[in-house]
Amino acid sequence: MPDCPAFAVACAASLGHSRGPVGHSWIFTNLLRKKFKAISLLLGFAFLTFLFLVIALWNRFPLMFYDTGGYLAEGLEGAFLPERSPVYSLLLYLTGGGISLWPVVILQAAMTAYLVALTARAEVEKLSLGQLMAAGAFLMLATGIGWYVGQVEPDCMTALVVLGAYLLFFRSKFLGAAQTILVAAITGLAVACHPSHLGLMAGLLAVALALRVFFPLRVSRSRERDTANAGEADLKLPHILPALGAFVLALGLVFASNYVLTRQVFFSRSASVFVFARLMQDGIVKRLLDDTCPASGYKLCAYKSRLKTRADAWLWAPDSLFRAEGGFRGEHGEETRIVLDSIRRYPFEQVSAAVNDSVRQFFTFKTGDGIESQEWVLKPIFEKDVPAQIPSYLAGRQQQQGRFRFATLNMIHVTVGFLSLLGIVLLLHSAARARLWRELTFPGLVLVALIGNAIICGTFSNPHDRYQSRVIWLPSLVLILARIRNPNSFQPAESG
Repeated sequence: MPDCPAFAVACAASLGHSRGPVGHSWIFTNLLRKKFKAISLLLGFAFLTFLFLVIALWNRFPLMFYDTGGYLAEGLEGAFLPERSPVYSLLLYLTGGGISLWPVVILQAAMTAYLVALTARAEVEKLSLGQLMAAGAFLMLATGIGWYVGQVEPDCMTALVVLGAYLLFFRSKFLGAAQTILVAAITGLAVACHPSHLGLMAGLLAVALALRVFFPLRVSRSRERDTANAGEADLKLPHILPALGAFVLALGLVFASNYVLTRQVFFSRSASVFVFARLMQDGIVKRLLDDTCPASGYKLCAYKSRLKTRADAWLWAPDSLFRAEGGFRGEHGEETRIVLDSIRRYPFEQVSAAVNDSVRQFFTFKTGDGIESQEWVLKPIFEKDVPAQIPSYLAGRQQQQGRFRFATLNMIHVTVGFLSLLGIVLLLHSAARARLWRELTFPGLVLVALIGNAIICGTFSNPHDRYQSRVIWLPSLVLILARIRNPNSFQPAESG
């Protein structure tokens, strides 16, 4: 038989033109094995998708957050809100949010299930369907993944940024061209759904670029110094272009969405507002006004004794001066000047406050932040934008006081979160001592992402449980897959 592609060989074998019974059997077995893997992945994907929707199904309606109303108004009414992501708002519109909010959470569950399943297959070569299902079940029972996937809010997308970045950086060859494009599309959408995700992805790209510049030199020097111990050559360097493509896609989506809603091209109009509120909470704004008023001429000089001591109160309280001056739609020039002036005058205090807020954010991850009855905020918006969904919304368990007992649930979730953080550090230490550099990539990237998420949210907003809770299930996934791949992952490497 002349040379031909593998699929032609398979076709010929199926017609009885193979070189004999042994060749026919080998080809048939391979086809069956590939078909079984595809079916297994499909079944695992379907199971995880359903599993991640269990909380929303139990609630009888997708979970709501206070911000959900803003996304609905922006997406369904076309009313631009500077404080809300236009990409996620338009996603609600495109998924039929005016008719039902179930499609968007189903999409969120499907994207999460797909990336979790792909990551699991990439990390564990001989992963079985049962192992994948067991891993998903553990995540649902022991972490808050279901409470974010089933919520009409872009928080669940943060973890997808991390998983997508990992697959694009280190597993693009495993994915192949078609799946790389799909993962890049999912990652780009996830990045675009919240401004903090853009910062997170930019940070991961910077780390990946540093690895490509630094480690080749280190590997070369290691080989020259000790050719018998060249374990560092096993380091798998990240691929930049696929992840960079996802980042560029995200930027394009942000600019395009802003243009659709305002007919103007810009990135953000609210960044300085959140930073200002955090500086007010840290006491830096009050110090600046005390030191410079009245000579500075700030309008806030007249109100410095009545400033809020909490960022959320400044942004959302009915009696806030910020809201009285137009809120996010008002003029923010003075706030921007105060932010820049405070950085110039108090650089060390700024760094100290940012570090303190970032550390607090890193260890603040209780499940259930803001998931409560919110009729007083959301019902008027539902009556205006989605009146047909009001009966189902009001019938949800979330609207029934006392149905959610997060204090009990967090006895599990917070404990597992802290243990997973400890476990991922031990895993990194064990792999580093054994010079298993390839095994450092997934836990290392997840830990960097957790730190980056805490820095971004703690510094540019202010610490909230939900910011870190939305990604704290990732270390648990890392440890589960490491244990499946190698039951001895956490045993310290022997010296010598």
